[in-house]
Amino acid sequence: MGNELTRPSSKPVAIWLMVGVGMIIVQILLGGITRLTGSGLSITEWNVVTGTLPPMNEAAWAAEFEKYKQTPQFSLLNSSFTLPDFKFIFFWEWFHRFWARLIGVVFLIPFVIFLVQKDSGPRW
Repeated sequence: MGNELTRPSSKPVAIWLMVGVGMIIVQILLGGITRLTGSGLSITEWNVVTGTLPPMNEAAWAAEFEKYKQTPQFSLLNSSFTLPDFKFIFFWEWFHRFWARLIGVVFLIPFVIFLVQKDSGPRW
């Protein structure tokens, strides 16, 4: 019985894992929305760090739209798109990628904390 008082709780790890599962379910749903809206190729460059934020002004939006106009998706499927149409599909692709980054952070930071706590003893 005294052993239960010194045994670390697994509740923080369980919460962390359940949050991760929930986020993965949301990611799957976002992937479906991205697919159904045809948004999957709207971001023409994959910049892991600088691509975290969407275009922040009209000039940046116009530049992204011009890059998109050079893709086969635009010429074959969306040649009638206007900038507002592009912003709509860009949002879904950007949010899908942003959420994936967030999953990485939500996984990595607690993982490192739990790993450090394992070495030095639990702090909860």
